[in-house]
Amino acid sequence: MRGRGTSRGRTADGSPNPIDVHVGARVKMRRTLLGMSQEKLGEAIGLTFQQVQKYERGMNRIGASRLFDISKVLEVPIGYFFDQMDEQVAEHSPRMLAGNAVLAEETIPFPYDPMNKRETLELVRAYYSITDRRAARKVFELMRALAHFGTDVEDEDESFPEEE
Repeated sequence: MRGRGTSRGRTADGSPNPIDVHVGARVKMRRTLLGMSQEKLGEAIGLTFQQVQKYERGMNRIGASRLFDISKVLEVPIGYFFDQMDEQVAEHSPRMLAGNAVLAEETIPFPYDPMNKRETLELVRAYYSITDRRAARKVFELMRALAHFGTDVEDEDESFPEEE
């Protein structure tokens, strides 16, 4: 009989599998990006908001059929939930833990994902709520200019002299 620490997809110490945590975080990110509450997502897939909360925290695993439903409600392909998974997380798959480390494709580590920040999600949501697309384009151009401000002296616009 298997011990509690290795049952139900948990790690040896009993904590949630990092892959389940990653998938849950991607569900939360997409739901938040769409401005959808946990309650609304739960209603759409026939669950309580508490169950959605457990999925998003990785406390409960999301089965294949449930992940299919979530992907349809959140309007993303299933692969979205596994995107940007870093190597340390991928190493916790049951296949890897069993010693079958041969991968079909090389993973690319991405240690910091700015899309996991609430501020980023709110900015994206605000941007897409701008109804005048010309104004939205100007906001986009402004953000790009601000992001690169002062990084390349040759690109500076000389029409704005520095104040003395």
